[in-house]
Amino acid sequence: MSTLSAPPFPLSVLYQDQHVVILDKPAGIPVHAGPKGGPCVEDCFPLLSRRKDGPWLAHRLDTETSGCLAIALRKQPLLAMQQAFASRTAQKTYWAVVQGGPKNDTGEIDLPLLKQTDRSGWRMITSEKGTPARTSWRVLGRSDSLCWLELHLHTGRTHQARVHCAAMGCPIVGDTLYGAPHPEGLHLLARSLTLPFTPPVKAVAPPRKGMQAALQACGWNCG
Repeated sequence: MSTLSAPPFPLSVLYQDQHVVILDKPAGIPVHAGPKGGPCVEDCFPLLSRRKDGPWLAHRLDTETSGCLAIALRKQPLLAMQQAFASRTAQKTYWAVVQGGPKNDTGEIDLPLLKQTDRSGWRMITSEKGTPARTSWRVLGRSDSLCWLELHLHTGRTHQARVHCAAMGCPIVGDTLYGAPHPEGLHLLARSLTLPFTPPVKAVAPPRKGMQAALQACGWNCG
């Protein structure tokens, strides 16, 4: 494994022990290397561990999503985390700022998702032929034009939060694929992650700077 003298992007560690690291992944950084090049989360692995049996990503986040990302430093915790995500015993909470907002203060959306590919690329759509996907939401605050949502993804489908919010008629601010661009990018945060270990492992990510103005407009107090 190659060595690095410094991380290829600002590296903020929310939790770390001998088995697990939870990073605050910046928006705009992919977890894997892509065809266009540029830094990715895997580039920082030599700084986290020099062992041959790791590190490994335990799950993934979209490139434009910031927040809690778990990395296993050993094979055994990797398998334990993969099982926790597969069985939904790992608890993930997201924050999203959306355009408009739902009329009710709580609810659930249950719409299957299907990957659709055409000449322009790929995207996820709601379709009866798709894979089951279910999201619970709760309003944490509102402004005249925006709404601050807490999201719980009961299934872990690609782009699930983004597609479900758009399907409710309130796309996430800055979602260039399912909504409209925004100078500060996608307003989606992997807010917290709890892993069912003994004792439980929990991390909470702060909203990135680009989301803070919209959150404050909806009533968020950074203090």
